[in-house]
Amino acid sequence: MPKPKGPIQHVVIIVKENHAFDNYFGRFPGADGDPNLSLASDPPSADHPHDHAAWLKRATGAAKEQYAQPNIPNYWRYAQQYTLCDKYFTEVAGPSTPNHLMLIAADSPLINNPHYRDPISQQPPFNLPSLPANLEKAGLTWRNYGGYAHGYIAALKGSKNNVTADQFAKDAAAGKLPTVSWLYGPKGLSEHPVEPVKAGDHWTATQIDAIVKGGLWPTTVVFITWDDWGGWYDHVNPPLIEKWTDGSQFRFGSRVGCLVLSPYAKAGNISHTQHSHVSLVKFCETTFGLPTINARDKAADDMSDCFDFSQKLLSAPGAAL
Repeated sequence: MPKPKGPIQHVVIIVKENHAFDNYFGRFPGADGDPNLSLASDPPSADHPHDHAAWLKRATGAAKEQYAQPNIPNYWRYAQQYTLCDKYFTEVAGPSTPNHLMLIAADSPLINNPHYRDPISQQPPFNLPSLPANLEKAGLTWRNYGGYAHGYIAALKGSKNNVTADQFAKDAAAGKLPTVSWLYGPKGLSEHPVEPVKAGDHWTATQIDAIVKGGLWPTTVVFITWDDWGGWYDHVNPPLIEKWTDGSQFRFGSRVGCLVLSPYAKAGNISHTQHSHVSLVKFCETTFGLPTINARDKAADDMSDCFDFSQKLLSAPGAAL
């Protein structure tokens, strides 16, 4: 099995659930956030409507609440130590599934989560090209730790690379991560309302600890992001770059946080460059010399503004709080 060329041997994409940028980082110093929203309860009091119809009515329907540093202490210290993106948008103006698909395939035939009453053409699995398939073609490796959307892509369904979320920390601590990992929080720790926020933040940090324990920090980039807006208010309106079949906004969806952790990430940096979920796909393609999948990832940026490969390498973060 060939090893990737260059300093980055492993990319880890950690996907948490349902929190907009202002909901988590609106009070972060220097970021383009609204710091004046009322504090949200932990765990959240409700799972707010966040399908496409709710997104179109977000100006009046979104929950205007946010969390502060004590609720997400690990995410805040990662933002202080490495890079936080404050112009990072979800790909689709809707809920989880279409955004999960975009993070794997730079494509989604859906704008809402699938339903058993949908027409058969809108039922998974879908015949989509994907980043995991392109990694395999290049002789590189991937694993899906706990996600469901890989099973919604025909060529990836049933793959031995689809494992449970708890396997990640074991693989990482043993120093045996694949080229690209997708990692999803298990039930109760994904941060999907009404799951607790602080416990989810701590779980994520323990996964980072496992990477460090396994000696993989010097060759790894970790992206931490949130799949969709979750029905929470964000003061930045996303650009309209693609319409859905009914003429409504398909891309982009609302802003979410994206943290970039690596020895090569710019220290204490806030990236104001426009990014989206497909930017993470493009980063992997650029880093490992893979072909693009379609027009979306071809046009996407590759997160390069978040890195300085000539800098003195940043040390690993301290243990989970």
